[in-house]
Amino acid sequence: MISPLRPAPPLLLLLPAMALVPVLVALPFLVHGGGWDLIAQFLLAALHPSLDPLVLGSALSGLGVTVAIALLGWALSLALGLGAGLLSSRTLWATAWGLRWPAELIRRLLALPRSIHELLWGLLLLQLLGLQPAVAVLAIALPFGALVARVVADQLDALPGARLEALRAAGAPAGPALLTALGPALLPGVISYGGYRLECALRSATLLGVFGLGGLGTDLRLTLQSLQFNELWSGLWLLLATMLVLEGLVRLLRRRWCLPNRFGAGASGVGRRGREIAFLILLLLPLLLLQARAIGVDPMVLLHWNPLPNWGTSLRPAEVLALPWASLVGQTLGLTLLAAALAVGLAPLLLLLVAPWPWGRVLLQLVWALGRLWPPPLTALLLLFALKPGLVTAALALGFHNLGILGRLLLEAAEAAPEGAEQALAVAGTGPRLALLHGRYSALARSYLAYGAYRSDVILRETVVVGLVGAAGLGTALLEALSSFAWDQLLALMAVYALLTLVGEDLSDRARRRLLRCP
Repeated sequence: MISPLRPAPPLLLLLPAMALVPVLVALPFLVHGGGWDLIAQFLLAALHPSLDPLVLGSALSGLGVTVAIALLGWALSLALGLGAGLLSSRTLWATAWGLRWPAELIRRLLALPRSIHELLWGLLLLQLLGLQPAVAVLAIALPFGALVARVVADQLDALPGARLEALRAAGAPAGPALLTALGPALLPGVISYGGYRLECALRSATLLGVFGLGGLGTDLRLTLQSLQFNELWSGLWLLLATMLVLEGLVRLLRRRWCLPNRFGAGASGVGRRGREIAFLILLLLPLLLLQARAIGVDPMVLLHWNPLPNWGTSLRPAEVLALPWASLVGQTLGLTLLAAALAVGLAPLLLLLVAPWPWGRVLLQLVWALGRLWPPPLTALLLLFALKPGLVTAALALGFHNLGILGRLLLEAAEAAPEGAEQALAVAGTGPRLALLHGRYSALARSYLAYGAYRSDVILRETVVVGLVGAAGLGTALLEALSSFAWDQLLALMAVYALLTLVGEDLSDRARRRLLRCP
């Protein structure tokens, strides 16, 4: 029997980049006459940021608020995620009580908070709690906590159960048996994922600031809208330096503790580094308390809610049904697929193009760093200087941000991959691009595409943040309903959005498992 033809893994890696073709075809029809001089001014201002003491002082103050929000939201999300992850573990329920259905129920309940983007959480909590620093912290903690819970539960259920069964057979109680058998094996993955979540929290805190929830993001939006590009780059360079220091610290700790990375497994445990981890946690506790006090986070604010709308008088089913649901859902899915294809496909393609030049890789790393740092709404605003609003403009903004994230992960995985095949091809006279393509890319293709499937699920959630460019699907309608206090439409739109993200999450999980299972 003849097996069906399949593209080679390296070519499969570059296949999503074909989405660039329709984008290039559509771009001439989207370009308008004005704005190119403003984009040139924006790029040139990167070389001449403002060094005015007042500007730098304001940027440092905003950066401090952003970092504090990120740290507090991240720490709270880890605490919530660990507790909820344990409660949603089938292994824990089966070991302690001989049941599995409560874990399934909790998993389904946790799917709702993680399906809603942190921006929507922030805007909703803003209506209920008012403009408080706690709003931004909770907006990060709630969806991130649900994501951490999912990862903790999945990792716990995937661990081998032989040691646990042996301890239980020897008469050990359920709690100590679970902690002894599974705790050390679970810890490396949780710490590694927690470090990744800290980087995400910094980006989310910046994004929330763009929409008025405090921090440096607010300054970045105001300086961009007022065309003060030199002042904008002062804050942006400070934020970039902070992000790179954070990423370097997380990478250093991951290597020191032999933790797994995002593409594959590392060592099996943390070994003698447990004391260092405990010391670091104890060091973080007073730092978090100081940060909460510095930005004025008051836990008692949760007891003072603004009155909720009168749902009985605001429900208008006819207006909800009159929304163009098919168009909104279609635009959202189209935006997701286009942005995901651009991000997933362009990362290996660009790395392949600069392969012969070491300086090109350095420049590419800088561009990717700016991409993952620069919030998509600000990228969309910048693109509107030269492009008409629409789905392609929104996809370019989302794609650029996620390209920065995927490019960094691909580069780290490529550097950690074995060099034998690439060196053998280079010795045989193959050029650097082909050697990279058929050497390292062959080994990384399926794991990278599996992570790309996960990232497409994240992009679906992120479509809400580029609603300001117009014609961007459910995100635009959500922001319009929230700004006009149309609570019935908002509730319906959020329900559809959550359903889409949950379906997307299931499809991405299936695609990821299939990619990793294929030879």
